[in-house]
Amino acid sequence: MTKNSFISVISHEEKEENKGSVEFQVFCFTNKIRRLTYHLELHKKDYSSQRGLRKILGKRQQLLAYLSKKNRVRYKVLISQLNIRELKTR
Repeated sequence: MTKNSFISVISHEEKEENKGSVEFQVFCFTNKIRRLTYHLELHKKDYSSQRGLRKILGKRQQLLAYLSKKNRVRYKVLISQLNIRELKTR
């Protein structure tokens, strides 16, 4: 898997001006998660990477929960663009 095969939903101009936005952070975490998942398919006993993956998943989940509370429309658009599942409601 090459580096260029990961998603690039956000345009280049948006990346430069909105690096602190929730959408951009979730986008970056999703890329990291996909990279780590691919790495762990090859290296099943890499427990440090497994721990890092769990931490990134938790951070992304927190950001998605925040976005779903603040702006449900932006949340729906983001999860459809990134092709990820909705959060479980408690």
